Amino acid sequence: MNTLTNRKIPELLCPAGDLTRLIAAVDYGADAVYLAGEEFGMRTAANNFGEEDLIKGLEYAHSKGVKVHVACNIVPHNEEMSRLPEFLTFLEKIKVDAIIASDIGTISLIKKYAPTPELHVSVQSGICNYVTANAFYEMGAKRVVLARELSLEEIKEIREKTPKELEIECFAHGAMCVSFSARCLLSSYMTGRDANRGDCAQPCRWKYSLMEEKRPGQYFDITDTDKGSYILNANDMCMAPYLDKLREAGIDSIKIEGRAKSHYYVAVTTNAYRAALDSLKNADGEWMLPEFVGEELEKISHRPYSTGFYFGTPNQTYESAGYVRDYSVAAVVTGYEDGKIVAIMKNKFFVGQEFDCLAVKEPPFTFTVKELFDGDDNAIDNAPHPMMTVKIPYEREVPAGSLLRMKNE
Repeated sequence: MNTLTNRKIPELLCPAGDLTRLIAAVDYGADAVYLAGEEFGMRTAANNFGEEDLIKGLEYAHSKGVKVHVACNIVPHNEEMSRLPEFLTFLEKIKVDAIIASDIGTISLIKKYAPTPELHVSVQSGICNYVTANAFYEMGAKRVVLARELSLEEIKEIREKTPKELEIECFAHGAMCVSFSARCLLSSYMTGRDANRGDCAQPCRWKYSLMEEKRPGQYFDITDTDKGSYILNANDMCMAPYLDKLREAGIDSIKIEGRAKSHYYVAVTTNAYRAALDSLKNADGEWMLPEFVGEELEKISHRPYSTGFYFGTPNQTYESAGYVRDYSVAAVVTGYEDGKIVAIMKNKFFVGQEFDCLAVKEPPFTFTVKELFDGDDNAIDNAPHPMMTVKIPYEREVPAGSLLRMKNE
């Protein structure tokens, strides 16, 4: 428990890998979303946004008072630079709220072709000190995304020694990169896929053993376990219990990692951090994370959690690169008719299934399926077909977009 300061509550900035995930982030309480077009962003594994979907997403977000930040944060090569001005001109035309970049040449083009959106300097720039932060401010930056390798004390000093008009953004949740601020050549060396252009093969998650030069084919485990050792595999970050510390450090925006993650991940993390920040805002005196928020963050697919570098050097996950996956989505609610929840089925379930419902902007609750009907109101005992419409009698309306979850066996 920590005594609060008078600093403002940080913005909640959430990932949007495609239009569906953007809508989830907006509906579940994001203050802003970040996304990328089909080029120039650091996540090729995400579906990303063509021009039509970007316009739709921007209109939807703005209709709800949510800002849209567009990532142009790759380390570009010559061939990409000739195509960048056209994309920047498009972003200027549709009035995105901010453009995220790290490369100085890209920043120069943004100032020329998209001068209206705010300039946010990406974590890829590796900003670790107030001199660098001030230098980017003098270049026109409205916000800097600080390197993930900083402690809270270092962030406080940067806040104290930079203009109050310069916003500070930091990661608060999600996957960590073993390399400095995500700048890594390991993927390029081993697979030819350039991590600095959004195409990382994640070799830091692979299992490694030792082989002695004169004993080919004989592999020696690096640790004393028969599972081998994932020596480069970083834990995931979770700073939800310490949002008051992030606030006290002067951070203006907390960022959830995950543009390549699922719609479910976006909904759960956004909902959890929204509830946590609202709780922090309304706290009188000392604050503690609401218990259900911590429980929610255990219900998404994740590696073991750590606090990153905020309180010192983070731990590594040595035994496995796999995820903890305790829950899956059974159905997505689309409406409520005649006393029944209407939903689209995602995973098979039966009458008698207990659901943990993640409702939009509400604490989760549980209920049991006592009856089940198909889209034509025929009674059924299970929902066997993906994407089929099902109806579940329930005593109160559940908002469209809510997720019906079931605990994995």
